[in-house]
Amino acid sequence: MADGTEDGTSGPVPFFTQARTFEALWPDIRSRLAEVFDDGKFSHGRQVARFEEALARWTGARYAVGVNSGTDALVLLLRACGLQPGDEVIVPAFTFVASASSVVLAGGRPVFADIDPVTYTIDPKSAADVVTSRTRMIMPVHLFCQMADMVPLLDLARRYQLTVVEDSAEAIGMRWDGAHAGLLGAGGVLSFFPTKTLGAIGDAGAILTDDRQLAETAAALRHHGRYGRTLAHFPGISNETTVNGVNSKMDDIQASVLLAKLTRLHEDIARRARLAAAYTERMAGTPGVLRLPTVVPRIARTDPVFYVYLVEVERRDELAVYLAGHGVGTEAYYPVPLHLQQCFAHLGYRRGDFPHAERACERTIALPLYPDMSVDDVDKVCALVRRFATRGPA
Repeated sequence: MADGTEDGTSGPVPFFTQARTFEALWPDIRSRLAEVFDDGKFSHGRQVARFEEALARWTGARYAVGVNSGTDALVLLLRACGLQPGDEVIVPAFTFVASASSVVLAGGRPVFADIDPVTYTIDPKSAADVVTSRTRMIMPVHLFCQMADMVPLLDLARRYQLTVVEDSAEAIGMRWDGAHAGLLGAGGVLSFFPTKTLGAIGDAGAILTDDRQLAETAAALRHHGRYGRTLAHFPGISNETTVNGVNSKMDDIQASVLLAKLTRLHEDIARRARLAAAYTERMAGTPGVLRLPTVVPRIARTDPVFYVYLVEVERRDELAVYLAGHGVGTEAYYPVPLHLQQCFAHLGYRRGDFPHAERACERTIALPLYPDMSVDDVDKVCALVRRFATRGPA
């Protein structure tokens, strides 16, 4: 049953769309884009500076550094934190490949750990088991709807003098005892890939930190190592290039879209929570559904944010094909654990090393969840999942 506030549909339910969002925001976006074209500066301009300042206010970070993707944000943050060739960084085996590939691109060596089977985030005990004399950093990844268990991870970092770099790419709006994701360790990152909770119309990302020197270094690294005109917070710094950087500046078109969407982010997060609650109510007790999202109580107060609605099911791949045949999009998160990816074969891991990560890769599927959805859409998806479970894929 629809909730009375939306125009439900019995048609296709894509995994993601923001058509209605853009229709509502278009006057604001158009006005901001007109300013970009009037300025004639399409990269690293006034809209980017405004977005950095607005994002810092929204998250509570002292500094926000806009870059051209969440992946680059991780690479530059690792470099700014002082990662050296051969340094080891502990990364969960169940996450997007960029979490580990960023370590390689920054010159380090990823070392994998297993995950908690309920939250899908890194298991602090497994992380402790893989610390060596070469370990320099640990990278918690905040996934799907909640943050990793930061209290034992921060304790582990203090015990071994490790730097905590948070892959908070999915975690905008998530907080731990009031601190925004990415601000509990040295720094964190955000991705603004279009499907994210705050999404652009292309690739974009940001680094969050409360450390001035770290922000200054990251800002220089994104701009060919130049310390001039790199961040709104640091006016008047020399243009001299003293470090080898890259070209990873955010463009002003993406910043314009993000500024407009930031004005309704609280509303969008609340909408996602209502849709997730509707899913949970309707999916409870469905045959073949092995686990629904579970927000685990923590020592500190935490604020979950539903980026995707992830469930564990029997016959995951068959269900995905069945739903696609009825116009419902899904995503597998993640079909191959990182320790079994070909690009990391040289690290010497084998099947069975991280059983919780491997099991999650075989059974998890993300159902559509985005503000443009209606509760009728949720009803359709849940009805199809129940039909598949009771009648099979025929």
